[in-house]
Amino acid sequence: MRVHTRHTPNFGVARVFLSPGEAVQATGETMLASSFGVTETVPSRGGVRAGKTGPSVFTAPGDGGWIDFAPVAPGDVYPLEFDGSAGWSVHRDALLARPASIRHDQTWPPLQQLFGADSGFLEHYSGTGSLVLAAPGPVEQFELARGELVTVSPDYLLAYPDSVQCRLRAVDPSGPQSLRTGEGLALDFAGPGTVLVQARNRRLSRS
Repeated sequence: MRVHTRHTPNFGVARVFLSPGEAVQATGETMLASSFGVTETVPSRGGVRAGKTGPSVFTAPGDGGWIDFAPVAPGDVYPLEFDGSAGWSVHRDALLARPASIRHDQTWPPLQQLFGADSGFLEHYSGTGSLVLAAPGPVEQFELARGELVTVSPDYLLAYPDSVQCRLRAVDPSGPQSLRTGEGLALDFAGPGTVLVQARNRRLSRS
């Protein structure tokens, strides 16, 4: 799978090129257009809460094909490259498209330690290929040296690799907090590694 982006960073579109028979997962409403012959398999609603279905699977025909994915809101698109050596923790709301070669690690221990038994605002992925992310603003990055520290608001976080250490804490212990949305929380990161952020507030951009 190869990814070509255009119209970034304000109205990004990601064109995903697929080899014969190759598949990619994405929410059906983000599919803008595709080459002829690409098929979409819609997830079953059985056993899924009302209005909360999983991603569709788009599969290329025998001669390959392409699909254009566009986020439902304006902003940037960013192909995050995985080389198999390490995984990344990604904000749950940032995922646009995922190939089968990248796994969603639902029980990754560091995130379980971060959030406990709750479902937090981060998900962990590993494997090889391009994970396509969507952000409501231009994507920026902090390149942290070993031991270098930075604090990021969850509303601006996009992703960080396994090499980066992360601590979650309350901004005001007496104020409202949510592990699901990141409200009232802050993330402290220690290098080495790259922390990807977006230059617009995720929650405010939806209002």
